[in-house]
Order: sequence, then C-alpha cells, then structure tokens
Amino acid sequence: MALTRRYLREKALQVLYAYELTKDPIEQVKQLQFEELEKKDDRKFCDDLIRYTIDNNKKYETIIQENVDNWDMERIALIDSIIIKMCLTEFFHFEDIPPKVSINESIDIAKDFSTRNSGKFVNGVLDAILDKLEKENQIRKKGKGLIGSKKQTVS
Repeated sequence: MALTRRYLREKALQVLYAYELTKDPIEQVKQLQFEELEKKDDRKFCDDLIRYTIDNNKKYETIIQENVDNWDMERIALIDSIIIKMCLTEFFHFEDIPPKVSINESIDIAKDFSTRNSGKFVNGVLDAILDKLEKENQIRKKGKGLIGSKKQTVS
C-alpha cells in the first residue's frame, strides 16, 4: 500500500528535525525513520525532500529572511523553519506538485506539529515567498492540476 504524501512529508519533517537536534549523520537518522517505507516511490519522495532541503538550507534561509520583516532565523520555531524549507524544496524541485498544494500541506503540518499560531505564520511567509518567486519567474511547474493554480498572465 502506498503511503500518503502527507505521511511522507511528516516523516521527512521528523528526520530533518532529529537531524537538526542531534547533528547525527543524515543517513543514520533516516535509517530509523525509513524502516516502514517499503515502496520505492515513497522512499524516493521522502529521500528527495530531505536531501534537497538540506542541500539548499542556506539558500532557503536567505529567502525566508528576505520575507520575514524584523525576524531573525533564531526567533522562528525550528519546526516552522523546517516546514517552510520543505515547502520551498517542493516549489523548486517537485515540478508536478502545485505550489498551493505544498502550501496547504505545510499549513496543516504546522498546525499538527508546531505552535497554535504556526499555521498562520507559515501561511503568511509562504504566500509572500510564492508571490515573489512567481513574479521573478523562479518557479517552473508542469503537470495536471497546475493550470489556474495561480493568476495566469498572458504575454
């Protein structure tokens, strides 16, 4: 049975959170969490989400910093920061996932795993980032369900 993308995102969040707290090698952290991921596609989705999030950490911190006025990265809850970075990974590296789906998933995960106000915070930050990235043509998406996901401009 294939696991839901929500479940896989939550798994990735748990791995990234443990990795940030322990600073253990990522392969070691993943090994424990990946035991129940039997399907290759599930494992690949989760693995790619984790790898791209770690590989682009500095870039994502810069993007976040540019979009949260008067907030240092240290003031943002670690869970919220990881959730936002995972969403940025989906924006940049998962062409088949509509940005609004990534944002909605991030909001729901923040509500489940973080503070009472995290859903609103994550939503605000990601909406601002998406708006800016789309204006700068930095997001390339293709596939079903993407037409009309955001205002379409005709040139």
